[in-house]
Amino acid sequence: MRWLLVFLLACLLFNVLQGWMAKIGLGRLPGDFRFRAGGREWFVPLTSSIVLTVLAGVIGLLI
Repeated sequence: MRWLLVFLLACLLFNVLQGWMAKIGLGRLPGDFRFRAGGREWFVPLTSSIVLTVLAGVIGLLI
């Protein structure tokens, strides 16, 4: 249950930071999904989440 909550919070964070992430190339990777539902565009960043998790893990190991 905790991982589902973390995943949902990460998706919300990615939706908020979508414009900034597009400037650095995240959010357009294969495996990142965009769809329209309820008159709003939703963004599910599966691959970008994995890339950022690996990056955070490497930084954590180095510190």
